[in-house]
Amino acid sequence: MVSAFSVSRACLTKGPQRPSLRSMNRYYHHVLACNQWNPQRFIPFMVAEKRVGWLRHDHVGLLIPFQSIFDICDRSVTLVDNLATKEARTAAIDHVGRTLAAQGSVPPYRGEAFAAAPEWGDEILFDVDRGLVPFFGVKGYGVHLNGYCTSQTGIDMWVGHRSATKKVDPLKLDNVVAGGIAAGYGIAETLLKEGAEEAAMTPELLAAAQPAGSIHYRLEVAEGMRDDILFLYDLELSQDFEPRNTDGEFDSFERMPIARCLDLIAGTDQFKFNVTLTLIDFAIRRGLIGPDHPEYALLVSGLRGGLIPEIEIPKN
Repeated sequence: MVSAFSVSRACLTKGPQRPSLRSMNRYYHHVLACNQWNPQRFIPFMVAEKRVGWLRHDHVGLLIPFQSIFDICDRSVTLVDNLATKEARTAAIDHVGRTLAAQGSVPPYRGEAFAAAPEWGDEILFDVDRGLVPFFGVKGYGVHLNGYCTSQTGIDMWVGHRSATKKVDPLKLDNVVAGGIAAGYGIAETLLKEGAEEAAMTPELLAAAQPAGSIHYRLEVAEGMRDDILFLYDLELSQDFEPRNTDGEFDSFERMPIARCLDLIAGTDQFKFNVTLTLIDFAIRRGLIGPDHPEYALLVSGLRGGLIPEIEIPKN
């Protein structure tokens, strides 16, 4: 029996398909692919009078048995007002999630909590298992590090070959360091944690990493909605540095010329779906994709959330 959660993203896009996107452009089709969602298929998930997520209509039906936890109407789903603390909300969401996971209605728990808030830096309204983040459509945050070397021949990127055991995009190419920001961790803490686990990078080495902005995309997936913001860092590495994985998430690493990376992005799907965006952004910032490129303006806008429509939030 094939699990519903193994369906590829290509099967999830609703509405008109774009079979000729790659023939139309080299890079922008990846930005479009990460922003495929239909607002009419989702309604806001409200907590403490703030939108904290997006619930797909078929998922709303799964919440009907939990009427002591959710107020459900045609235009929104709201966590009940008497769940007034972070702890109470976390416990209620956890009860719902474990019940649905036991029924097979949502993916199994991943044992890692993410903080749910309307925006980065806002008050955390509750914690939720990472496996449930797309179900409730809450924002997910990650840190991605572009590790690169420079020489007389140009820029080389260190890329990782993802393990076959990875839940998302197994065996594809990845940044040398990348990971989600778990509850209780900040951006810098996550960079240090993931750098050590994924590439055996020391805190002293990572101290030289330079913040390089962020990327925002919103994508419907089998589990619901990925509303992701990736915080980017660049780190120039010495010629003799070689990453070494310590947590089993990468099978190996490869030092690849940036031109080769861009060729693979333009013509293949060998990179993890959102890593294509981080490398395109790196190429823009390094002048490898310049203002005279026909996709330049579209890429710059799309990487910063320019394809995410403004949706009116219902007033009580």
